[in-house]
Amino acid sequence: MNIPTDREIRALHAQYAPTKEAFEVVYEHCRIVCGLAEQVIKTNNLTVDVDLVRAGCLLHDLGVHRLDGTAYIRHGILGHDLLRELGFPETIARFCSHHTGVGLTREDIALQGLPIPPGDYLAETVEEELVMYADKFHSKSNPPRFVTAAAYQAAVLRFGAGKAARFAELVARYGEPDLPA
Repeated sequence: MNIPTDREIRALHAQYAPTKEAFEVVYEHCRIVCGLAEQVIKTNNLTVDVDLVRAGCLLHDLGVHRLDGTAYIRHGILGHDLLRELGFPETIARFCSHHTGVGLTREDIALQGLPIPPGDYLAETVEEELVMYADKFHSKSNPPRFVTAAAYQAAVLRFGAGKAARFAELVARYGEPDLPA
């Protein structure tokens, strides 16, 4: 599989970002998520495709640039669709659509009335799981900020005990990244 380089991914963000400010916020978030994922890989001595994780981290929020007033929850699907339109393989595109929360199921979509196609958007590979996990520790809020495991645990609880338990499993498996680093 041909994995895009950091330079190619940066160019995609620059091309599709509606403003310079949007580019800076989203691309910097993706870079931070990448650093967190790399830290988790190193700390846990994981045997994974590091280049694939890196590309997944840098691309996972590309769809934010295409929101154009639609519900934020759609950014993953929009990014997935964009990457497929551009000829990227499904393996790469899935990082966009499979990083939301600790995964979305068909049941989640129906129960919450989410404006995305019915389906299961769950991390299926360790690489997808690492991107999804690292993403939980940084927010693009204004101003952008780091999020502790405890803070995310409290926030995800509003979506049910099962989601909080899933996040707790990930923390037990990978540990909490060193955010100041």
